Amino acid sequence: MSSQRFDAGVYGRRIAAARSATAQAGLAGLVITPGYDLRYLLGSRAQTFERLTALVLPVSGEPTVVVPRLELAALRQSAVTDLGLAVRDWVDGDNPYQLVAAAMGGAPAATAVTDSMPALHLLPLADVLGVVPVLATDVLRELRMVKDAAEVDVLRKAGAAIDRVHARVPEFLVPGRTEADVAADIAEAIVAEGHSEVAFVIVGSGPHGADPHHEFSDREIQIGDIVVVDIGGAYAPGYNSDSTRTYSIGDPSPEVAQQYSVLQRAQRAAVEAVRPGVTAEQVDAAAREVLADAGLAEYFVHRTGHGIGLSVHEEPYIVAGNDLPLLAGMAFSVEPGIYFPGQWGARIEDIVVVSDDGAQPVNNGPHELIVVAV
Repeated sequence: MSSQRFDAGVYGRRIAAARSATAQAGLAGLVITPGYDLRYLLGSRAQTFERLTALVLPVSGEPTVVVPRLELAALRQSAVTDLGLAVRDWVDGDNPYQLVAAAMGGAPAATAVTDSMPALHLLPLADVLGVVPVLATDVLRELRMVKDAAEVDVLRKAGAAIDRVHARVPEFLVPGRTEADVAADIAEAIVAEGHSEVAFVIVGSGPHGADPHHEFSDREIQIGDIVVVDIGGAYAPGYNSDSTRTYSIGDPSPEVAQQYSVLQRAQRAAVEAVRPGVTAEQVDAAAREVLADAGLAEYFVHRTGHGIGLSVHEEPYIVAGNDLPLLAGMAFSVEPGIYFPGQWGARIEDIVVVSDDGAQPVNNGPHELIVVAV
């Protein structure tokens, strides 16, 4: 595995699985433009421009990459060459959509496209194909949700790296420093501990901790604050970490300690509910029921979790109403929280991978309210 992508065999198996799923869906083929789906299938970090780049996967016929000639060099960083895929390059003045149609076999046929395809490519492609494509989401959904061994290995490394960052957070949480000061130190640590880039940093102190999507501000850390620290980064070749821990600047009040202990039980209950065959909404309910029994249900204002991989947020979503049965290899966050507007908040988040008989967390830091000595 290079720092940019997995070995070519990984992508060869993914392309074969995608073509098989396409056939089972009764479609003639897939057209995948730059984005997470293309990165998943080819290891390509190509970006979307006004010039079309696309992987064409017909059910009958050979996979073909349509690419502007001026992007050929960048394409070679993907698995295209190692896999021996056909490449059809084009220059300004050519019609790349006709190249896609030719790779699909020429006749109008039911085609699926990645959900990130821009309209500036979708509309002319539909015109040339003679049919309006459908979204490939359902075709690629299960493939991307169920992680293979290579992906799980990287998620574990990313989880260990972000655990090392959390272990350093108490040294940054000094009263009088701002959330922004702390966030800058954390961002530097995310890279220093092995990530290729920072995905996000949330430092929510005191009343800011009651906003689940607060980022950071110029508010100064104060003695007595409860601080929510939610952080993550991309780990080569691009899989994300995401972990939240909650810190107390000095000893917490008895009420805070008691309510936090309920949250800790809720998070543990949700993790313990994870196993193949259990639905996503049942995991959500496991966390919610513990909080409800303690009278804290109204302070848990978001879903229990989200899938993770090449994207920080992807399927499966661990939320009420999602009756999707879990499968071994699925990876997602388990992150209940409690939020008291204008006062404080807390969240505990681990990434877990569904195993044959339960959940294997990739995060192994302490779940207790972490007291920072002052």
